Amino acid sequence: MRSAQLDEFRANKSRKWELRDIFGYIVEFSGDQHGSRFIQQKLESATSEEMEIIFDEIVPQYAIQLMQDVFGNYVVQKMFEYGTSAQKARLVATMEGQILGLSLQMYGCRVVQKAIEHILPEQQMMFVQELGPNVLRCVKDANGNHVIQKLIEHVAPERLAFVSAFRGSVYDLSTHPYGCRVLQRCFEYMPEDQTRPLLDELHKYISNLMVDQFGNYVVQFVLEHGKPQDRAMIISKLTGQMYNMAKHKFASNVCEKALVTADPESRRQLIDEIMTPKQDGLSPIMGLMKDSFGNYVLQRALTVADPDQKELLIAKVRPHLVNMRRYSSSYSKHLSASTYTCHTSRLHLD
Repeated sequence: MRSAQLDEFRANKSRKWELRDIFGYIVEFSGDQHGSRFIQQKLESATSEEMEIIFDEIVPQYAIQLMQDVFGNYVVQKMFEYGTSAQKARLVATMEGQILGLSLQMYGCRVVQKAIEHILPEQQMMFVQELGPNVLRCVKDANGNHVIQKLIEHVAPERLAFVSAFRGSVYDLSTHPYGCRVLQRCFEYMPEDQTRPLLDELHKYISNLMVDQFGNYVVQFVLEHGKPQDRAMIISKLTGQMYNMAKHKFASNVCEKALVTADPESRRQLIDEIMTPKQDGLSPIMGLMKDSFGNYVLQRALTVADPDQKELLIAKVRPHLVNMRRYSSSYSKHLSASTYTCHTSRLHLD
């Protein structure tokens, strides 16, 4: 049952409502779609007295309830954004012993993430310690993984001892829809001494990860953001496999990223590989042009090749274009994009 106050608020849009008009009803309004939005807006400019009253009505009795509420969670997020250090400390105190449950809950996980952004390092440590024993469970959870990512982004690396729990599970995490994201955050934010064991483990599985629907993103991330030695090791695994990998739904993305990020000499070798006739004498070019994934790799090669190598590549593509046009109805729309790229690339060279 809604209170008369909330009923009037929902019905009377002409009245200019202020926070003081709903004191005594803050919890109820926070759990209402329109009431929640009103409080969120008012919190951004609330006086210290108004803020204190709101905290007093919610904390501690109703804080956890609202954190897990579809509308209430937004109010608590704003409290973390605009509350004083003392007020935020009161909120954090209500969460003690509840961090895991909140992190695994659809709305609670949003509050935990917002809290991580706005609380003191010592308070963040409480979150880290509570989640530590269950970190792998959180990583593989649709909600919890976002909390772990937020901790990696905002907490000093030396305080994140739980990252050591990822050792021995790098392949498992890389091939997981949420685990692959967490690993990428580790590689992005953490220092060499913490990521090197994870990267060394990753390199054992590169070939398998390239063809995985989630693992390919981890490999691409290391190609783009990793150290030259890690990039070189990945490209060495790709060397000799370019044609087959370029025609693979997931590995083709890795091929494109490798062409873009490789050093000039390695890039030449990769492009030479897709230009060199196979043992049966057939050119790989036609196979890539006809393939729905390979044609993208071919396009990428055309855009990144050195001028002399681009000239050779176009010369190998051109003989196939007539046949391609003749049977164009048989090929995918991707192919015409590839053909167009070849033409425009040639125009720039002439």
